[in-house]
Amino acid sequence: MKISTKLNSPFLKEVGDIAHFTGRFFREISKPKQEWEEFINQCFWVGYKTLTLVGITAFIMGLVLTIQSRPTLVEFGAESLLPSMVSVSLVREISPVITALICAGKIGSGMGAELGSMRVTEQIDAMEVSGTNPFKYLVVTRVMAATIMVPILSSVGNAIALYGGYLGVNIRGQVSWHLYWFQAFNALSFGDFIPSLVKTFFFGFAIGIIGCYKGYNSQKGTEGVGRSATTAVIVASLLVFVIDLIAVQITDLLGLT
Repeated sequence: MKISTKLNSPFLKEVGDIAHFTGRFFREISKPKQEWEEFINQCFWVGYKTLTLVGITAFIMGLVLTIQSRPTLVEFGAESLLPSMVSVSLVREISPVITALICAGKIGSGMGAELGSMRVTEQIDAMEVSGTNPFKYLVVTRVMAATIMVPILSSVGNAIALYGGYLGVNIRGQVSWHLYWFQAFNALSFGDFIPSLVKTFFFGFAIGIIGCYKGYNSQKGTEGVGRSATTAVIVASLLVFVIDLIAVQITDLLGLT
């Protein structure tokens, strides 16, 4: 009696392909003559063009969190702790993750659709024939831009969300500008800021790698372009949660919580 042990998993193949794609990225970025002009251009599109969406979302997030938290704190007679609770919740977890998910939806899908369109219209093949390195020009610049701009967007989102929290505190109460910010920052430490900032670099890298991978390897015409954009958002969003879980565990082990 023979038992077949053949392993043919599309999931494992996909993981291997992404790992190979990531390895190629590090090989290309280590080579000289980076495409700095295209990198700056991608920073503009990734950062500036996403700032408005991140800002609006962060403002509403801070406002809603404050309004929703007030009744519970009032019930326990701890309304004065509202600025501290809001600042810790936003800076540690909510603002970085929500910002990363917004970027996964906008940036990841945009990269997947753009590179997918270039692949199916054979523009990438034309670049290879002309002697240009399409991977360095298209992929490296976009991944670098996402890795750098997502932490910046998250930091700006933190500030805007905290301002939204200030308005939320004063909807049914009266807390002065100086008192609110004193309580908000007094509850925070470097152990809150540093892990929150560091993990956003990994969020940005994951979003850039997945978006570029899906688009760069797109197939089957226009249908493949749509599939690349959709799967880029799904996989990047899942990776954001996985990275966040790992970051929380590491932070806890290091005693930074």
